Order: sequence, then C-alpha cells, then structure tokens
Amino acid sequence: MSFSEQQILFQHKNLYSFFLEREVAISIFLPLDYNPSVTYPLLLFNDGQDFEALHMHEILTRMQVENRMAPVLVAGIHAGQERIFEYGTAMMPDYAGRGSKAQATTSFVTDELLPYLKEHFHIKSSGITYAGFSLGGLMALDMAWNHSGLFSKAGIFSGALWWRQKALHEGYSDADRIMHAQIRNTASKPALKIWFQCGSLDEYDDRDNDGVIDSIQDTLECISELERKGFVWQKDVFYTEVELGEHNQKTWSAVLPEFLQWAFGKENR
Repeated sequence: MSFSEQQILFQHKNLYSFFLEREVAISIFLPLDYNPSVTYPLLLFNDGQDFEALHMHEILTRMQVENRMAPVLVAGIHAGQERIFEYGTAMMPDYAGRGSKAQATTSFVTDELLPYLKEHFHIKSSGITYAGFSLGGLMALDMAWNHSGLFSKAGIFSGALWWRQKALHEGYSDADRIMHAQIRNTASKPALKIWFQCGSLDEYDDRDNDGVIDSIQDTLECISELERKGFVWQKDVFYTEVELGEHNQKTWSAVLPEFLQWAFGKENR
C-alpha cells in the first residue's frame, strides 16, 4: 500500500497535572497498523504544540510506510504559557530563575504522563526515547540523564546547553554551565545513547570570540564532558551539524528523519 493510502492515527488528549497545576495537552501518534495487543516502543517529545510546523504526522507516516523505522507510539507534550519556567534542569534554575518548575515537569512525566500512557496504550515500560528542541532539548537531556532506568535514548535538537548559573556580566565562566557541570559531577556513566544536532546559523553569538557560535561550542563541549564520562563517539554519542541550519522548526523538520532512523531504524531494532 502506498504512502498516499496510509496514515498513522492521531489522538489529542488533555491530562490534568497536579505537579504543574494545569491541564497539559498531549498529541499522540499511534504506530502504523496499530494493534492494541502489541507492545510498542515510546518516543516522547517536548513542545508537542509544534508538531504541525515540524510536519511530524507526514514524516512519521512516510518513514513507517517505507519501513525506514520501526512502528512507535509518539507522544508530544504541549508547553504551557510558563514554558521558560517549566523547562530547564530539575536540579536548579538558571541565574535568572528560569527553569524553576523543571522538577514539576519531571514529576509530571514520570509520575503522571507515563502511567497514563501505560494504562491506555501497550507501550514498553523502559527503554523510552526522549527528545526536544532548544530549551525542550535541554529538558529532555536532563530528564534522560537523571532517569536512565526509564530512558535509553535522548535527542537534542539545538539544545539550550548554554543554561548557566551566572550571567555573562557576573563573572561567568564555562564551568557555570549547569548541564555540563551535572554531567561532570555524576559519579557513574548512565546507560544512554544521545544524539545532538546543531545548525551553523543557530545563532550569531560568540561569547569568547573564537569564531564558533555558542550553540555549537556548548554542544561540542557537552559531548566532550560525556566522552570524559566514558561515552564513545558514534557508539554512545552522535552529532549532526546542519550547514546553514537555523534555530527553527524548518531546520528541525529537515533533520527529523535522520533522528528517527537513528533511534528506530532497522539497524536499531
């Protein structure tokens, strides 16, 4: 059956979160030819409200019809009006207090969303893949890093890895980057595989004037921290740099098939 004759099914759910104290919208794409008696892998995305701009439905359908990825249930968590506070690192907010509700988001995912999905769909209870864009990418990495018993893979598109304890004008040094420090200070290597993406036009800021934009520098230096922790390049940690790629849904949509094939392609089944 051709791509034009098949479409994966879409559902929209609203789930009240006691941790976030609001109703959270969830966009859910069922696996192709969904069978309620089959147990499927789960892919979580932050910023599910951007799925339409990312062409998520079309990309998931095409890749499963063409057998380029395994059938998978995809759930997109819609950000709320306080996204800048609900996404971040659970261990601490940044220097401006942003991310102060990241622990509440973590609790929502682990204690409310995942039990809901397991109750209503046949999904695997571990080995979950978590991905996100920009600040949502940082949140996905933080979540997977601290809950590797639940998550086995993380995808970080243009991750906000600049997240820091001090402002640039307050004596900032690279040691103040929160995610980098968290990786550095973790006692043992979590059982994770992590995929990073950056665009060469993600931004124009270059705080140390070394000719490398901050988003790329922060990502590559995050990977270096992972390597020092025991992660192996092209085995545990992967990096894609998009020439002329920008910090927007157009670029992320263009590279989305690569990520999906990395996470759920035939070689990973």
